[in-house]
Amino acid sequence: MEARTTTRANAPALEERAWRIRRNALRMGEVQGQGYIAQALGVADVLAVSYFHALRYRPEEPDWEGRDRFLLSIGHYAIALYAVLIEAGVIPQDELETYGTDDSRLPMSGMASYTPGMEISGGSLGIGLGIAVGIGLGLKRKGSDRFVYNLMSDGELDEGPTWEAAMSAGHWRLDNLICVVDVNRMQADGVSTGVLNFEPLPAKWEAFGWHVQRVDGNDIPALVRAFDAARHLAEPKPRVIICDTRMAKGVPFLEAREKSHFIRVEADEWALAIEAVDAGRTA
Repeated sequence: MEARTTTRANAPALEERAWRIRRNALRMGEVQGQGYIAQALGVADVLAVSYFHALRYRPEEPDWEGRDRFLLSIGHYAIALYAVLIEAGVIPQDELETYGTDDSRLPMSGMASYTPGMEISGGSLGIGLGIAVGIGLGLKRKGSDRFVYNLMSDGELDEGPTWEAAMSAGHWRLDNLICVVDVNRMQADGVSTGVLNFEPLPAKWEAFGWHVQRVDGNDIPALVRAFDAARHLAEPKPRVIICDTRMAKGVPFLEAREKSHFIRVEADEWALAIEAVDAGRTA
C-alpha cells in the first residue's frame, strides 16, 4: 500500500477505519475480559491515519524491504496495533478471537517474533526511540528514502533513554524519523504529569533539534495535516507529532472511569461498549 495524496475529503474513510479499529480492540478485549482497552480506543485515530494515509507497506508481505517502519515502543499497546493490523489485512480477521491465548500470534504484550507487522518487541518503556534512531541511520546508509515511525507514550517521557535517543536523532539530523507521542495523561501510577511533569513538551523537543507539531490526537483532519507536514518537511531534522488523546475515546462510561490504565470490563459491559462505538459512528 503506497502513501496516499491527502485531502480533507478522505476523512470519512479514515473515520470508518478508526471505528473498525476500535471495534477490533473491544472484541479482542472481550476475549480476556480486561486489558489496555482505554489506550487502544484513544489511539485508534492516530493508527487509522498512520496505516491508511501515511505508511507505505504491503499487507501480504510484512517484511517488504521497501516498507516504512512502524515501531510500537509501548508493548502494552499491542492490542491497539493488532486491531489496526487486522483492519489492514496483515493479520487474518479470524485470529482476533485468539488474543492472549496459548500459542496465539497475538500475545498481550507485543513481541516481534510472534506477530507479522510487529517490528520490535516493546515493553520496557523508553527503548523504542533509540531503536528507531538506529533503524533510521541504517536506512540512510543503505540509501533508502523510507520513513521510521515510532509510537510512544507520555509515560516514556519519564525515561532517560528517550531523551538520549532524542538528542542523538537531532545530532544526526534524521529527517527520516517521525516520532508520534500519545499524550493521554495516564500512567500505571496515576496522572502522567503528577508522576513526573514533562511539560512544556514542544519547547523540550525543539531544544533537542526536532521539528515539533502538537495536535488533537482524536481529530482526524488535524492528524492528516500533521503527518503530511512531517513527511514533506524540507528541513533536515527529525520530526515529532505530539498527540493529545482521550483515554477510552468513543465509550463514555469507560472515559469516565478515574483509573483507566489497565481496566477490567464486566462481561455485560462489552456489548454496551461496542454499542457506544457504533452509535458514535452513525452520530
